Amino acid sequence: MTEEHFNEQDEQDRADRIEEARKIFSGPITFLRSAPALKFLPEPDVPEIAFAGRSNVGKSSLINALTNRNGLARTSNTPGRTQELNFFDVAGNGGGMEGVLPLFRIVDMPGYGYAKAPKDIVRQWRLLVNDYLRGRAVLKRAVVLIDSRHGIKDVDRDVMDMLDGAAVSYRLVMTKADKVKASDLATVTEATAQEVRKRPAAHPEIIMTSAEKGMGIPELRAAVIDALV
Repeated sequence: MTEEHFNEQDEQDRADRIEEARKIFSGPITFLRSAPALKFLPEPDVPEIAFAGRSNVGKSSLINALTNRNGLARTSNTPGRTQELNFFDVAGNGGGMEGVLPLFRIVDMPGYGYAKAPKDIVRQWRLLVNDYLRGRAVLKRAVVLIDSRHGIKDVDRDVMDMLDGAAVSYRLVMTKADKVKASDLATVTEATAQEVRKRPAAHPEIIMTSAEKGMGIPELRAAVIDALV
């Protein structure tokens, strides 16, 4: 088989994965529960994909774009307000029938790094998230969101340290890519990629996204489904 045929096959495989992911995310997706403490977590009987990011990184908007639903994840103008894990059931092609387990769950983790957050809130966040990451066997991957306008901040590094320490596989996703000039975006992406290469639990490939423009959303859906395997 020639290199051209290999490339054609790769492109077809990519298109198939994206279409499969689109169909899954087009199925039923429902809010399950909020967990302000570990005792409120749902039973660990379904694979989970967790989304983490600094306050105002655009996490809720990205989850809404990912699921093609405007109000699934709550967006707020008050960063640092929500300090609980929110769980959403993704039924997949199974249809979400009563008594049937979902294909997987999206976990919307509380935003971090809000400068005005009280110290007890910051401590509560760290305890909840650290305990969840270390003790959740069904957690398949974390998605760490990085603002394209700013790149990786120290608070992001703290979270990546937690993920590395917990041996939780994670992938970096750049948000708000449409808000940055192409030259600046290339610079921040390269700097991010260089840092990721040094991280033991990090996936080497970075996904560029814009929730507003839909950029990178099909690829992120496919990456989420791939992580379940």
